[in-house]
Amino acid sequence: MKKLLLVVLLLSAMVGKAAPRLPHIFGDGMVLQRDMPITIWGWADKNETITVSFHEQSKKVKAAKDGRWLLKLNPEAAGGPYVLEVRGKSTIILKNVLVGEVWVCSGQSNMEWPVAMSNQAADVIAASANDQIRHFEVAKAVAGEPLDNVQPAVWKKADPANTGSFTAVGYFFARVLQAKLKVPIGLIHSSWGGTDVETWISRDAFQQSDEFAATIGKLPSLNLDSMMKLQAKATDALVQSIQGNYPPPARASGFSARFIDDSKWPQMTVPGFWEEQQLKTFDGIVWLRREITLDAATAASVTKLLLGKIDDNDQAWINGVPVGGTNGYNLQRAYAVPAGVLKEGKNTIAVRVEDTGGGGGIWGEPETVGLVTDNKLIPLAGSWKFQVEKAVGAERSVGPNSYPSLLYNAMINPLINYGIRGAIWYQGENNAGRAAQYAKAFPLLINDWRKKWNEGDFPFYFVQLSSFISLDGDSQKGSTWAELRESQTATRALPNTGMAVTIDIGERNDIHPKNKQDVGARLAAVALKQTYKVNMVAGGPALSSFEVQGNKVLLSYTETGSGLSTPDKYGYLRGFEIAGADQQFHYARGWIENGKVVLESAAVSQPVAVRYAWADDAGDANLFNKEGFPAEPFRTDKWKSITGSVKYTR
Repeated sequence: MKKLLLVVLLLSAMVGKAAPRLPHIFGDGMVLQRDMPITIWGWADKNETITVSFHEQSKKVKAAKDGRWLLKLNPEAAGGPYVLEVRGKSTIILKNVLVGEVWVCSGQSNMEWPVAMSNQAADVIAASANDQIRHFEVAKAVAGEPLDNVQPAVWKKADPANTGSFTAVGYFFARVLQAKLKVPIGLIHSSWGGTDVETWISRDAFQQSDEFAATIGKLPSLNLDSMMKLQAKATDALVQSIQGNYPPPARASGFSARFIDDSKWPQMTVPGFWEEQQLKTFDGIVWLRREITLDAATAASVTKLLLGKIDDNDQAWINGVPVGGTNGYNLQRAYAVPAGVLKEGKNTIAVRVEDTGGGGGIWGEPETVGLVTDNKLIPLAGSWKFQVEKAVGAERSVGPNSYPSLLYNAMINPLINYGIRGAIWYQGENNAGRAAQYAKAFPLLINDWRKKWNEGDFPFYFVQLSSFISLDGDSQKGSTWAELRESQTATRALPNTGMAVTIDIGERNDIHPKNKQDVGARLAAVALKQTYKVNMVAGGPALSSFEVQGNKVLLSYTETGSGLSTPDKYGYLRGFEIAGADQQFHYARGWIENGKVVLESAAVSQPVAVRYAWADDAGDANLFNKEGFPAEPFRTDKWKSITGSVKYTR
């Protein structure tokens, strides 16, 4: 009986292998790119004849010795729904196939951000039914070598049941295009929050790059098992070097108590992401403790514990008594403190933080961390003691940033043969610390993808970083985000690229601004003008020249549309700074005059340089064109940057 069962299983496997197979990107409801040859590929038995039929055409190909096959159908105009049939020793039939415009949507969390978590989500989702917009989400995966297939997934049409899970930027981009072009729009969504640009670039691109050949290009090839062991070992060594005993010798459940010996615990600054402090690239569970001394009257008057925002999930105790817990990295924590929990004298606040990816820890403004009494806020911002309970998630296996090319291998390479019109990209937050090098890495990615797809310089449009407090950098301290925006602007030197400026629609205290409608619409405007040749204004003012006249500076702009404007009712411009030869920047008074911007500062008698929106949070900058597009951030100087010497290392 066992032998018979084995034979049946072997025969079943052989039959399964005999059938032609298609990559998972092909499926019911997919959208194929119009007006270019349509590549269909897959696997079959050696020398098996494969016939592909679509619309009014049919072509044949013979599988190679390794079973691979590929053919190109003739270009098709927009239309459908059609049926795609693949016949070999068995037949695959894909239904409801449309032909239209296909765009890859990629990057980190602001591209990953779903419609359901964006502004006016309920109304948007309720009104989203549109069979002409389709979405395919590539499942998250990493790989040490290029893969030939993504994980199984399905194409979904836009409707109230599906749209909430779509990439918000991609959906709002598609919604504008579909309404204007009246053709099907297909979105291939391949993104992963908190990722570096280097993980999205192929290994051979690094090997051919002057910037990276000697570093990334010479890194050894590793399989995932080896990488997992190295990653776990490095994480354990990091934690051991910081806190001495790891895992902690005491039961972590006791860390919530009022009195324990935490005298030897290390300290970190709260609020502040721990990955920007001692626990670089760490995901896992960390306990934070803070002691505070109160008199009897104050202890009796406390009503709430404020813990800012926490990345990602938390549980909080006061003197060993649980007072609250929340799941969600972008939610403000405000926990009611029951009467009698706080005591006269010493009190202990303990917070167990679970970080599954990203910065980790308590974050936000200092004034959002404290104890609320009847008439004041007792601040708790400052040094907190911490202890790592355990590392989890990516740190115990392999995360997307553990090594270069991991996401290219798993989430881009399998898509390469699929015909596309272009790509939209929203990433850069993770690279801000080495912003100057991004001017080399980002163009490398674009050229790499274009070379691999072999469709020429296909459109590649991207979102410039929005406004966010980050490290609260500016011209005086230096700003990594401003330098990253500068590298993004420089990338437009590549042909057929475009950038959506978004400094006006960021959120100072949230790295994920909820207004994704305008982001998608601005990308769509660039695409409509540059790709689809619609006569329209698609971007904001860009500096063309500046002229010094005495103590004043005159700025000339291109892309002014119907003219320069500002929403300030008095016509005052904000966000401009000027400096003299001492390289010290001062706030500049600015206004619009005869189609130019005029600047002056009482502190600078002989201006030599100008900066605009040069800060992590540049949300106060207020120069636009009359069509409503914000002016691009810039600097006219080439003075030393704070990221110029920071390079990618692994």
